[in-house]
Amino acid sequence: MISSKVARKLRLCVVAGLAISGCWATSALAASPMVTGGPTSQPIGHYDFCKVNPGECSIRPANLDPAPMTGSLWRKLIGVNDRVNAAVKPKSDYDIYGKDEVWAYPDKGVGDCEDYVLEKRRELNRLGVSFADLLITVLRKPDGEGHAVLTVRTTKGDYILDNLNSKVLSWDQTGYRFLKRQAIDNTGRWVSIRAGQQVLVGAVK
Repeated sequence: MISSKVARKLRLCVVAGLAISGCWATSALAASPMVTGGPTSQPIGHYDFCKVNPGECSIRPANLDPAPMTGSLWRKLIGVNDRVNAAVKPKSDYDIYGKDEVWAYPDKGVGDCEDYVLEKRRELNRLGVSFADLLITVLRKPDGEGHAVLTVRTTKGDYILDNLNSKVLSWDQTGYRFLKRQAIDNTGRWVSIRAGQQVLVGAVK
């Protein structure tokens, strides 16, 4: 929850017409980076996605530095999160494809959590954000259900774009238990975040 002091500061920044990045460093909204571990197993849905889209799973970004957090980037994150959440209607893989764990772009306007992630990742990359900073991430919600979100690495920490939340939050403000995410240096590899059981992420929610 944002303190009243921070809220007042952010309002003053907006009133003064300052770039968000100019107020960022001293606000409580700055996130911390996730601490990742070693290589881990690739989710089955991503494995199958890579068989269909091999070119998307062999990208090795040259620049591995996190994206500079600016007012422009922040607006892109909020805009893409809002736009994709509004454009895609939730529907389970089983209802769409007749089977579970199908990761695909929601080109027909329907999809489940990982489909939202793929679309947000695609749109932000088209807006100039490197794939090294756009990482598909698997987690458990507080109720234990598997879920997928997009992690965006920035110089002000790691932020989460989520189809279950219109707000872009720092990863440690979400209440989720993060399990694994794509490696920053290879779009076909995954690294651990925390030890956890294999999780299915293809729920409607």
